[in-house]
Amino acid sequence: MQEKMVALVTGANKGLGKQVAKELVGHGYVVLVGSRDSSNGQAAAEEIGEGAVAIQLDVTDAASIASAAERVTAEFGRLDLLVNNAAIVQSGRYATGEEVIAASAASVASLDEIRSVFETNALGALAVTQALLPLIRSSSAGRIVNVSSGVGSLTLNSDPNFPFRPYFGATYTASKTLLNAFTLALAIELEGTGIKVRVAGPSYTATAINDFQGTDTVEVGARPLVLAALDTESPTGSFTGPDGAYPW
Repeated sequence: MQEKMVALVTGANKGLGKQVAKELVGHGYVVLVGSRDSSNGQAAAEEIGEGAVAIQLDVTDAASIASAAERVTAEFGRLDLLVNNAAIVQSGRYATGEEVIAASAASVASLDEIRSVFETNALGALAVTQALLPLIRSSSAGRIVNVSSGVGSLTLNSDPNFPFRPYFGATYTASKTLLNAFTLALAIELEGTGIKVRVAGPSYTATAINDFQGTDTVEVGARPLVLAALDTESPTGSFTGPDGAYPW
């Protein structure tokens, strides 16, 4: 009997992360449901069902990351797929979406706010990847998928007709640009290893991160993420969204 693939999804206790974890379980994976809060992760894993295993993982905490890596090593000895999904749109200091957008403008953005958002969305993803890379190297089909967004594309935002251009700022959107840069750097570094490193962006999905203002369900929004995660054949270093390739 073939051994099941092992995946870890960060920020998987709700929203897109939870949906990705659910669908990967449906494709026969053992999925480690990463959650900063253990009880939330356990509840999500129980709801997903057999094949989902809760794991405490705060992507901004070095000790938490190290503990998670140790557990994966002890229980599985390898990791076939890492989905870096955990993200925040703001630190919690703003009450409304309008305040978040206004405060993200590069001319006024708080450096503390920038650091907070970057710490989770970009630096946290890189820290988790660095800690788990030895386990991914042990896989015969290692993949790293970073969940980004078209709003992080410099090419799209340089187009005056891009509808989200007015919202490109120094916090959330720029954190996704940095995540894209980290992804490409890692893809270039690992291109001779067979490990696939990709960025995938969801459609505009109604989740807590946008106060459920998105137009799509999590089932629809997660499709490009799951496609990128399951793809063991396509070239490394791609940036894709719901309608295919995104420009960097």
